Amino acid sequence: MKTISQSVRTFVILICLSLVTVTINGQVPVFKKPSPGDNRKAMVGERIGITDVTINYDRPGVKGREGKIYGTDVVYEGFTDISKEYGTSTNAPWRAGANENTTIEFSTAVKVEGKDLPAGKYGFFVAYGKEECTVIFSKDNAVWGNFFYNEKNDALRVKVKTVTLDKSVEWLKYEFINQTKNSATIALQWEKVMIPFKVEVDLIKTQLDEYTQALKTDKGFAWQSWIEGVNFCLKNNVNTEEALKWCDVALQFDKNFQILIAKAQVQEKLGKQAEADVLKKEAFPMASMDDLHNYGKQLIATKKSAEALEIFKMNAKQNPKKFTTSMGLTRGYSANGDYKSALVNAKVALTLAPDETNKKFVEGIIKKLEAGTDIN
Repeated sequence: MKTISQSVRTFVILICLSLVTVTINGQVPVFKKPSPGDNRKAMVGERIGITDVTINYDRPGVKGREGKIYGTDVVYEGFTDISKEYGTSTNAPWRAGANENTTIEFSTAVKVEGKDLPAGKYGFFVAYGKEECTVIFSKDNAVWGNFFYNEKNDALRVKVKTVTLDKSVEWLKYEFINQTKNSATIALQWEKVMIPFKVEVDLIKTQLDEYTQALKTDKGFAWQSWIEGVNFCLKNNVNTEEALKWCDVALQFDKNFQILIAKAQVQEKLGKQAEADVLKKEAFPMASMDDLHNYGKQLIATKKSAEALEIFKMNAKQNPKKFTTSMGLTRGYSANGDYKSALVNAKVALTLAPDETNKKFVEGIIKKLEAGTDIN
């Protein structure tokens, strides 16, 4: 990374070069060009749950400066007054990269180190400390470097521990590590220093918001979309009253097993068991083998293992000696802790496997059952 004076000189040179290219009508052509010096422009992103996170930054290199980067004018500690060199910032943090300021964008609201941050694009800065850093998300996302940084525009500040790395990272980078279904740690790594911060999303809320908005678009013209949303609500025990309305919308398009059984399950959630029983009696004669199999798996996912086994048994009686129904019985018995019966049915399924991929899948299941492990 350049010193402040070097950065200013580069910035001024770029402005001068752009003025030279002004055309007769006063317009300034804009072209893609390499980053100044040997720095590399980069973009990295990942989806956490259904939240897209995108980081744009310039990558400075160590270039033989091991031990001479942190705590120096390259990455100074804390904040510093750079207004005498250029710009207006009298209390500027490090720009967490080179050249233009680093930006980070979240497609939904998130939590950073447990603190709320709304959806949006932010300028990203770091006040470096040997033991602890302050990472800063600024509403200013289109300024050059840190020359116009103003803490009044901070959207969030959080403190994180500085981590020492065993091996040196030549080119500054951002990585997503320690991922779970609803979180990830974003780690700035350069030289032998890592500055990590944890990002979490409310996966249930963001997914529910996605369904709610999407069903208002052209996606809402298919009954399958409404029932997918209903099944999400059932699995996560949320939005039950609205889910019942979604079932009724789906019934405007079609009347089939999947819609009726979904509505019956919602009614059960709402304590309307008698109404649910009526719908189930109407639904079961409409069910295909795959319908019953998928319904049984859904019951297992919602911790209704005994009911799931009864569905799998019904399916096997109606569709005997089929790979699907044998696998259903395997899952049903396993979910109820009867691994011996599950193993018997898994071995039957193995003889009915339609292809090599399914055969290997069943062989893996048999090994788990022999070890006394639930396959669901």
